[in-house]
Amino acid sequence: MASIAGAITEFRQLDLMANGSTGVHLLDARAKVLVTLAFILAVVSLGKYELAALFPFFLYPAVVMALANLPVRHIARKVVVVLPFALMVGMFNPLFDQTVLVRLGPLGISGGWLSCASILVRATLTVGAALILVGTTGFPAICHALDQLGMPRILTVQLLFLYRYLFVLTEEGGRTARARELRAFGKRGLGLTSYGSLLSHLLLRTWLRAERIHLAMLARGFSGEFHPRRTTRFGIRDFLFLAGWSGLFLLFRLVNVSQFLGAIVTGVVG
Repeated sequence: MASIAGAITEFRQLDLMANGSTGVHLLDARAKVLVTLAFILAVVSLGKYELAALFPFFLYPAVVMALANLPVRHIARKVVVVLPFALMVGMFNPLFDQTVLVRLGPLGISGGWLSCASILVRATLTVGAALILVGTTGFPAICHALDQLGMPRILTVQLLFLYRYLFVLTEEGGRTARARELRAFGKRGLGLTSYGSLLSHLLLRTWLRAERIHLAMLARGFSGEFHPRRTTRFGIRDFLFLAGWSGLFLLFRLVNVSQFLGAIVTGVVG
């Protein structure tokens, strides 16, 4: 429970970064959401063996983190947490795809190793872009932008409630776990048999807490409408941000920039 609470607290800290005042923070949330979607689509649409073509896409997170003053280590720690899951997806590729596609002198690299490395790089890029979006926009503003872009209201409201009730759940779970530990004598009462009652108490406590929150929301006139902390209008800066990055992603998708630059360096072109 402590590790889950710590992860949720770190995610809250990432969301608090969205209160910054840099130029990236002040952009309309819709522009940043659309740019992130274009980035993810361009990354995942590349072929499984096109590892070199993925590296130019690191330009986007690098530039945005620099402009938004986001802590690189904070983002990197969260990306590293996801990489083991991506590795589990591609770890068996070298066993099933042993066709040699690249030779580095006497060393031959099979397609399985290329596709496995490609999965890791794609996970790094896509998860990093999503974290940067949260760090420069905030999750409530993202839900508001999705609502403005035409996503069904019921889905955006459920996403927002899921985000907010995660903190409620971890707070109640933390209090329940502390009460369980304080009532235990040494290691007695901390076995697996106590988890049944712990989960039932947690369910009841969160249910009652959710009812109180719901009544408080109704008392304050909640009607399903979004009220973002920062209101913005889609202007020329937002359009240039969207068009510029989307055009660059399209270029990276259609042209293997890494291969082209390598050809220039080796003297094949120019």
